Amino acid sequence: MPAKTKSPRPKSQTPKMEKFKPAPDWIKELFADTLGDFPMAEQRKMFGYPCAFVNGQMFVGVFGDKLMMRLAEAERAKFLKLEGAKQFEPMPGRAMKEYVEVPDEILKSAELKKWLKKSLAYAQSLPPKVKKTAGTNRKTAGKI
Repeated sequence: MPAKTKSPRPKSQTPKMEKFKPAPDWIKELFADTLGDFPMAEQRKMFGYPCAFVNGQMFVGVFGDKLMMRLAEAERAKFLKLEGAKQFEPMPGRAMKEYVEVPDEILKSAELKKWLKKSLAYAQSLPPKVKKTAGTNRKTAGKI
């Protein structure tokens, strides 16, 4: 019996990856200014957008013209009750479980720093992420 081969999807059924729009200068500046109060944060880019990490765990980042942050379950529930707050979805239908999108009203207020402190505290409570070395991936990491 011949081995089964996986037939490729017809091109018409292959989902297209959206091209990410560059972040506008105003949100990159807001991000940089706000992170000045968090010197322990390591800043680096994900998908071309500025993000901040602590112990290898991302806690806040820019995505397009939005700011998203990671919150513990109880804090996330409180945050999502705020007007304009919602679960962060980088693509429609693809929500990132622990992340929320910061509404414009909070971006423009002193309340942003309060929420970022909660986001940072949550990321610090998580186990540190181990940096991958060249040649390892999720399937082989930790196996001998």
